[in-house]
Amino acid sequence: QAQVVESGGGLVQPGGSLRLSCSTSAFIFSRSEMSWYRRAPGKERELVAQISSGGGTYYADSVKGRFTMSEDNAKNTVYLQMNSLKPDDTAVYYCYAGRRQFGAKFDYWGQGTQVTVSS
Repeated sequence: QAQVVESGGGLVQPGGSLRLSCSTSAFIFSRSEMSWYRRAPGKERELVAQISSGGGTYYADSVKGRFTMSEDNAKNTVYLQMNSLKPDDTAVYYCYAGRRQFGAKFDYWGQGTQVTVSS
């Protein structure tokens, strides 16, 4: 059973928008730092956005000003609103939950959702 599930990917034209969703369990969500990563063809995995338990956010320079990460605590869900999409944004987007306990690190990865930006 998948513990982190992404959805919302698809095909969009340049300049368009998509909103990705990532749902997980209350156990994972309440104890984890949530992030979005992506992997484009021929490129290394890239951290796109991250939100901490304190509410602080981080965005990669490549998406800053275009992407917005948010969370809904009641739904154990994080979102990635992607605006002004570019062909270079084409990638598989992964939701990641990172949990630490007594120095040990626990990683939870979603299966990925494909985002294709093309005319």
